[in-house]
Amino acid sequence: MNRKLLAQAASRLPVIHIRMSDGRFQVIGINRWHSYWRDPYHLLLTIPWHGFTILAVLFYVLTNALFALLYLLGGDGIANAQPDSFRDAFFFSVQTLASIGYGAMYPESLYANWIVTLEAIVSILGIALLTGLAFARFSRPTARVLFSQVAVVAPYEGIPTLMFRAANRRRNQILEAQMRVYLMRDEITAEGNAMRRFYDLPLLRSQTPSFTLSWTAMHAIDENSPLWKATPESLRQARATIAISLNGLDETVSQTMYARYNYAPQDILWNSRFVDIFHVSPEGHRYIDYRDFHKAVPVD
Repeated sequence: MNRKLLAQAASRLPVIHIRMSDGRFQVIGINRWHSYWRDPYHLLLTIPWHGFTILAVLFYVLTNALFALLYLLGGDGIANAQPDSFRDAFFFSVQTLASIGYGAMYPESLYANWIVTLEAIVSILGIALLTGLAFARFSRPTARVLFSQVAVVAPYEGIPTLMFRAANRRRNQILEAQMRVYLMRDEITAEGNAMRRFYDLPLLRSQTPSFTLSWTAMHAIDENSPLWKATPESLRQARATIAISLNGLDETVSQTMYARYNYAPQDILWNSRFVDIFHVSPEGHRYIDYRDFHKAVPVD
């Protein structure tokens, strides 16, 4: 019986399409708000703000329209309202749902009082849900981390080293920042099965107590590296991707933030180095010029 239920659940899963675009491994529809239509909570968290506002307004109008119809079904149960007036019943519902209570219109029958009681309960639940969703959307931590558009492979201490840059665009501190780098590529096993394999790429410095300005991540390509003897052609043939994951504590909101970025084979410049962005002014002060953040030049 359990196998049957699992098979039925698996049959309801959507078809996921995967493609390679510009050398990048992409899952179609991932992280898009409309892909959560079967999960209303995630849909309301990921939908753009204008869409969330439109849905909230529609919910409010439809709820009041529904209760207006319920009031009309009970006859003339609202004092000082025009008989069979949908407009008066609608605006009375608005006053009840929002707990305004101007006093010009009020329920005068038992049926109308029961509907007012039901609407008050719906009002409490609806306001709590919308307030919670709005707070969850506002309080979600977002990262503004800039990654260099290219990665480079250049000698460092006599060893070929994969390097890329990251910068904190908020100009605050990301405490206890940690960075992980992975190599993803297609491989054929000894049994002839195609697999997508993941390898850790250890960094010379994978964490920092305070990530404030710029961070150059470096991975030494030695005999222990998964990139040992790799070439641009071999990475393209294996559909390789360099995946970066960065996390840390944002000191402004005291919440953990996450950032990620991918490099395709054509984004890696071999035998190149980054242009230095740290400079010294005539007065002896050091400064950073982010205009050269993405620039790389060939190594002599």
